[in-house]
Parts: sequence; structure tokens; C-alpha cells
Amino acid sequence: MSHFSAGTHLALTSIVLRLLLAMACGSAIGFEREWRSHAAGLRTHILVCLSAAIVAILTIEIAHHEAFTRSEVRLDPIRLIEAVTAGVAFLAAGMIVFTKGQVRGLTTGAGLWFAGSIGLACGLGFWTIALIATGFALTVLWILRGLEGKLSGNDEG
Repeated sequence: MSHFSAGTHLALTSIVLRLLLAMACGSAIGFEREWRSHAAGLRTHILVCLSAAIVAILTIEIAHHEAFTRSEVRLDPIRLIEAVTAGVAFLAAGMIVFTKGQVRGLTTGAGLWFAGSIGLACGLGFWTIALIATGFALTVLWILRGLEGKLSGNDEG
């Protein structure tokens, strides 16, 4: 390996597949938001999911990097996960607005936070969890939207 790039603990194909899966899961959530014409749509959800996956992969790589194996170095991989969740929560909170007596953007904000979690799962290699969670999220966004509209008496949902 050159001095320009650090070697990785994970195989490059594993890293690429994890990032591709994060992009696919983020795009599934983002597509629904885009389809509903919300501000945070396809690209935003993909980027949030992908960035969380990168942080998760870096967490694994840092834990195995020789520079961090010395006894005087304290390594707490959970801090990176906390940083992602806090950062995405900050971004998601910016999507929530209160105007004319109504709160808007809650579902989009929750979707961004969720995309961050899916990205972490993809980056850490928990593909099954990421795929199942994405399926559940799409169920909530598509199927429950109709039910919610019927319960509130609003045909638009």
C-alpha cells in the first residue's frame, strides 16, 4: 500500500457493497419523499444514508488501524455513531417548521434521522437489518399514509 492511502481492514468489495446498499436504501426512502414533493428528497436522503455508512465503515477501520492500537490511545467507536445521530438530528430538526398553527416536516425530519440509522447499519455490515428496516419504513410511508388520511377524514393523507 502506498503512503498516500491507508490499507483497510475490510475488503474493498465489502466497502463498496456496503456503500451501494446505503445508497439504495437511502434512495428508497428519499424517492417517497421526493414523490410527495418534500424539501428533503432523493439526493438528501441518499447523502445522509451514505455519509452515515462512511462513518460506520471508518469506525471499523479506525478500530483496526495500527495508529490506534497503542495502549495510550483510548478508542470508543460509539462516539462516532453518537456524532452521526446528533448531526443528522440537527439536520432533521431544521426540516421541522411551525406555520399557521400547523407543524410541517416531522415525517421528513424523521426520514432523515432514519436514513442516518440505515446508513450506520449498512456501513457496519448489518445488511439484513438495513434492508428489513428500509422495508418497514416504506410500509410506514406508503401504506400508513392512506390509513392516516382516512382516520383524519382527509383523502390526501
